[in-house]
Amino acid sequence: MVKQILQKELHGYDWYDITDPILADFDGLKEKYQLNDASIKDCLEIGHLPKIEEFEHYHFLIIRSIADNFPDTSDTLMDLTLRISIFYDEDFILTVHRGDINFLNELIDMDKANKKLKSSKSLVNSLVSASLKTFEKLIIDVLSEKLDDYEEIVFLHNRRKPFLRRLYYLKRQIDLIRIVLTLYKDIVDYFHMPEYRNIYTQDLRDIYARTSTLYRNIAENTAQLLSVYFNIESNHTNEIMRTLTIISVFFMPLTFIVGVYGMNFEFMPELGWKHGYLFVWIAMAVVSIGIYIWFKRKRWL
Repeated sequence: MVKQILQKELHGYDWYDITDPILADFDGLKEKYQLNDASIKDCLEIGHLPKIEEFEHYHFLIIRSIADNFPDTSDTLMDLTLRISIFYDEDFILTVHRGDINFLNELIDMDKANKKLKSSKSLVNSLVSASLKTFEKLIIDVLSEKLDDYEEIVFLHNRRKPFLRRLYYLKRQIDLIRIVLTLYKDIVDYFHMPEYRNIYTQDLRDIYARTSTLYRNIAENTAQLLSVYFNIESNHTNEIMRTLTIISVFFMPLTFIVGVYGMNFEFMPELGWKHGYLFVWIAMAVVSIGIYIWFKRKRWL
């Protein structure tokens, strides 16, 4: 569905917004703004990562933002992010997307005299800035709190296994978002070229730098938390093996003694001892006490 938001006669440039695009939506716009078939094809496909391309009569830009809602087990680009394809030049801008995107709707409903809409370049800059801010909002409001909760589970709770699955999906989400942000760098650098640079592009660069730093830090924290988790699990396993080993060491000599005197040979010299039973018990007690003292001196107990 094609909707015209701004008119060149009134605002200096045309702005068309296309929701849930089909090829027929570009019939008139393709000829009017000399749009390339390749960029229209990219626009209609799903799954593209952020990029910017320069054509003879316009620029083509793909940006992604964080979806308003997604399941905790999301680990795909389509689940985590929403895409906006943008065709723009000084005289026009086309925004193409599927479904509603909150920050885009806010720009559409904004007072048309707002400085964010004063030119097509200002609008594009506002769109890229708003999309980057969704990544910043996610890490501050959601991911950081999740990581804090998981740290508490690792260090304070005994039952940690169900948490590992949730931490896995958190790590996947962070890794995927970092890939998207890495590709945003080309877009930010492009707008920071001398011919495009202004106060808004510097703000865009600051947002990108801040967001990238936040995601780099949380990625490192997540990796460290996973490492701590596995170390704790390894130490827990070692403690169990240590306990079992100590028990085995205590019972091995006792089992040997019982095994010897449990044999049913007819001619065993000790079988006729009057106090043989008591002697065996005393021998086993002495061996156990000796092992205990040895463990204590080695500080294994």
